[in-house]
Amino acid sequence: MWAADDALASIHITANIPNKQFHVQPRNPDFGKDEYMYYNTVTYDLSSIRQTFDVKNTDGSVHAYLDGRSVLSNGSVLIPLRVLFNDVLLSEVPQEVVDDATSTPGTQVEMFIHASHWPIPRTPGLYTGNFTVIFDAVPRVTL
Repeated sequence: MWAADDALASIHITANIPNKQFHVQPRNPDFGKDEYMYYNTVTYDLSSIRQTFDVKNTDGSVHAYLDGRSVLSNGSVLIPLRVLFNDVLLSEVPQEVVDDATSTPGTQVEMFIHASHWPIPRTPGLYTGNFTVIFDAVPRVTL
């Protein structure tokens, strides 16, 4: 039974302890929840998004690919986004983003998301987008 002057505090706690053998995690645990690209009315460019990731695979390399289209949309107009991870342009096809020698001890790499330059004003509206980057632990190949 609650008294009229009781106070409640709802607390949600999450802890993610990465695997020692394989992990790909943003340094900022809030990355990807609500990111913003700001529009420059002089250059017609959208600001870019950068985030550092900790990457490790003690058993080989790390590959990545996009699941879903990397675009912003206002419902009728699309703005394609380029997603680079460790300077590798991501697509729907898995490709190596961190080699075996670099990923084995662990490293830090950057994710960079940007819209291509557009020389004329963009169509006004609220643009949103949602895509997923899948990271695969690729086993070391021994001959």
